[in-house]
Amino acid sequence: MQSLFQLKQRPVVLMANLVLMHTSLLFLSTLFHCVHLSDQFQPFQYNALKQIQQFLNYPSVLTVFDNTWDFCNVEPSPFLTIVCYEDNVTQLHITGNNGVFPPSLPRNFSIDALFSSISSLSNLKVLSLVSLGLWGPLPATIGKLSSMEILNLSSNYINGFIPLELSYLNNLQTLVLDHNKFTGQIPHWVSSFNDLAVLSLKNNSLFGSLPSSISSSENLRVLAMADNHLFGEIPSLQNLTNLQILDLKNNYFGPSFPVLHHKVVTVDIRNNSFKSSVPNELNSYFQLEKLDISINELIGPFPPSLFSLPSINYIDISGNKLTGKLFQNMSCNAHLVLVNLSSNLLTGELPACLRENVEEGVVSYDGNCLSGEEGNQKPLSFCHNEALAVEVSPQKLRHKERKAMAVLVSSLVGGIVGLAVIVGLSLWVFQRRNRRAAMKGPSTRLITEKLSTVNTVKLLSDARYISETMKMGANLPTYRAFALEELKEATNNFSHPSIVGEPSLIQIYRGKLGDGTAIVIRSIKMRKKHSPTMFTQHIEIISRLRHNHLVSCIGHCFECCPDDSTVGIVYFVFESLPNGTLRSSICGGGVRLNWAQRITAGIGVAKGIQFLHTGIMPGVFSNHLKITDVLLDPNFHVKICTYNLPLLAHQNAGLMGGAAVSSNGLKSNIGGREKEEEKDDIYDIGVILMEILVGRPIMSQNDVMVVKDIIQVSNKMDDTARRSIVDPTIIKECSTESLKTVMDICLRCLSDDPTARPSIEDILWTLQFAAQLQDPWRNDSHHIHHLSDSNPNNLQEQISRG
Repeated sequence: MQSLFQLKQRPVVLMANLVLMHTSLLFLSTLFHCVHLSDQFQPFQYNALKQIQQFLNYPSVLTVFDNTWDFCNVEPSPFLTIVCYEDNVTQLHITGNNGVFPPSLPRNFSIDALFSSISSLSNLKVLSLVSLGLWGPLPATIGKLSSMEILNLSSNYINGFIPLELSYLNNLQTLVLDHNKFTGQIPHWVSSFNDLAVLSLKNNSLFGSLPSSISSSENLRVLAMADNHLFGEIPSLQNLTNLQILDLKNNYFGPSFPVLHHKVVTVDIRNNSFKSSVPNELNSYFQLEKLDISINELIGPFPPSLFSLPSINYIDISGNKLTGKLFQNMSCNAHLVLVNLSSNLLTGELPACLRENVEEGVVSYDGNCLSGEEGNQKPLSFCHNEALAVEVSPQKLRHKERKAMAVLVSSLVGGIVGLAVIVGLSLWVFQRRNRRAAMKGPSTRLITEKLSTVNTVKLLSDARYISETMKMGANLPTYRAFALEELKEATNNFSHPSIVGEPSLIQIYRGKLGDGTAIVIRSIKMRKKHSPTMFTQHIEIISRLRHNHLVSCIGHCFECCPDDSTVGIVYFVFESLPNGTLRSSICGGGVRLNWAQRITAGIGVAKGIQFLHTGIMPGVFSNHLKITDVLLDPNFHVKICTYNLPLLAHQNAGLMGGAAVSSNGLKSNIGGREKEEEKDDIYDIGVILMEILVGRPIMSQNDVMVVKDIIQVSNKMDDTARRSIVDPTIIKECSTESLKTVMDICLRCLSDDPTARPSIEDILWTLQFAAQLQDPWRNDSHHIHHLSDSNPNNLQEQISRG
């Protein structure tokens, strides 16, 4: 098990990486033209940038250039990044002092003048002004930036209402206004943005209810409203099929539990006013990783099946009035990193699968009525009496909610009376939160996110909040630039014994760094000469393509031509995995994976592909995945080693997987082409599942056709027929239902009609369901003993005859 500290940081990594990688990937199709020299610069853009520097008195780098300055080719830094397309500034990122301390603004600072200058950059698609100490209401001139797609103004002191003029930004996809002083209600027009994927207004002073129009924001993936003064019922979010992160903690929402779509990944409604029961539908949230419903007044039975959801790793239900009886033999997900059951009305016995983690601080359960437990447990009669005293269907608004509504009405009256009410509300909120802090159970390490403190340069590699699909390789070394001498030493000066495969445009080497870390190096000979700056965006994107089920890049190195300092060779350094391929662990002569491990491997492959398809924008498709491209790490977790990295695909599409490459060096992942390429990867997953099932190498398309026919016939018959074609080493291990479920999804993936193939989410859900079907059966094989002496058909002979 990883250290507790590392494990508890996962949601932070998830939150930070997801929002912070969204920016550059939206513009992947323009990266080869973003930064370049030009003979003609538009003076108004130069003047605008100079004015912005004068208004902010920052960053100092802007003061050293004159009107001949090639601002489109300036080296990105943690404080300033400018990106251009066809001589127009399309991205402007300014971060104050590395996101920690804001710069000192001039005494005569005017936010209106600042945004007046910014609005003259009419082609801006990305604007990030973070930790600059900006103050005053957000000016109406923000509405002039009609091309804006990503707006991040977090960690400032901007106050007042969210201006109506923001609604003029029809192309907006990400809106981040965290850690400011905004007041008023959340405007109803936030749902008018057709492509809005991230809406984050955390840590402001917003009040009122969540507008019902939010229910129609079908593309919304992140809804973060934590740390405000919001109240009332949550509109139904069931139609938001893309929503993966719901962060509403530290508000006054309630009383009914939110209605969500089953694909949600994170639900954090901590410290609100929810008084209903926990819905049974949570049992079908198979992608749910984090559930924090603590410090509410939830009542009724707690569903213990949540412990064993296939993706769950964080459960906090403390500080409620949840009832129910726990049993020692309940099952749990092996990857749980925090379970807090404290201060409820639970009875019975702590499950054995949780008890073993109590000493590590992973599990807390004080303040219940559990038997046989040391510490702060109450008498059984106490929980029974309290359970009888509560009702399961509260429909009234809380008293504090009525007070908050009174403030909203009073604020419209204005004048001294309105001011007095607002002051009263502030005192009441302060007292309420102090009271809640006092009633909390055992201390739990709170996971907080403040994305605005990250270097603005890293916004160039921004991705959305995602699920396990989205656990960003937190255990990998920090991405860095390597010195060429390091790589020469690691490979014995790129000697022939270190070469993997035949020499080509992209050469692969194995090596070992000075600290003993095994690495794989891909060297790419550049067909055209470019300065290192030209590769900045590609490097930043590749540095953020990290995932638990992808072999990830840990650094790069440029080898420049001595005559003109252009890049001749780019080296990418990857992690090295020691345990061979998935095929060798299924079809090889050594120890083979059992049935449960094979399902887990299939889930890992699906999660890796899901990240490539949906975890970045635009997605990476047509990866030409083969089972030999799936490697095993030291813990036998699967990682995909070949996929269409930017730049690698551009330089040699055929070698790196044969992806379609457009004229600008990037894949044409638009419209029908994108859908078609997605289904190509689905087919490849089907072939891998086929090999997992039969335990034989599938070497050709003819093999696929023959084995597919055999599986189809057997699957329509009975359990004996199905077991007769699977790998003999797993016949006694797989349950009837689990085996049939995997066969069904395998056949669907291999459909001749691409439109009939399942989505990657369907595959992931089905395999996780198959794992659940297998789990209670794993130690109960008595009902297949009649097959133990049977002789399965020789599948390889059938393939040969086919």
